[in-house]
Amino acid sequence: MADRSEYDAFVAAAWQRLLRTAYLLTRDWAAAEDLVQTALLKAWVAWPRIGDEREAYVRKIIFNVHVSWWRRRWRQAEVTSGSPPDRTQATDHMGQADERELVWQALGRLPARQRAVVVLRFFEDMTEVQAAETLGCSVGTIKSQTSKALAKLRVDDSFAASFAKGR
Repeated sequence: MADRSEYDAFVAAAWQRLLRTAYLLTRDWAAAEDLVQTALLKAWVAWPRIGDEREAYVRKIIFNVHVSWWRRRWRQAEVTSGSPPDRTQATDHMGQADERELVWQALGRLPARQRAVVVLRFFEDMTEVQAAETLGCSVGTIKSQTSKALAKLRVDDSFAASFAKGR
């Protein structure tokens, strides 16, 4: 059996960052946890073959699994029952919370590939080369998908109108 002694330490150190990335892709904490757990399971199997860039390798698994789930419409398999419970709204930082919600909604309206590129480039602060390596595509694809995503966000009526009002 190959040496997996560093796996537990890796998971403990990287869990929050991986979960944040998965959440930005799925916009659902439960789905994000499922996504990270699936990716970490795949990483466990491949652990002896993974080189020094372990977190990048697991991120690539996360994006590939997310696209696979999206293609299969996995996210639509759950049906809600009843209405969600009432939640009290915090009075502090409401403008920021509203702004964040608009960003999440706008990201959710982007196709999965464009959303992945936006998350990597702007939320994970990756270069075009790093994003291309993570998604397994060319730098040109990253550039074109970024351009298309930003163009869609610019013409997104609810998103653009809110920020035009001076938010």
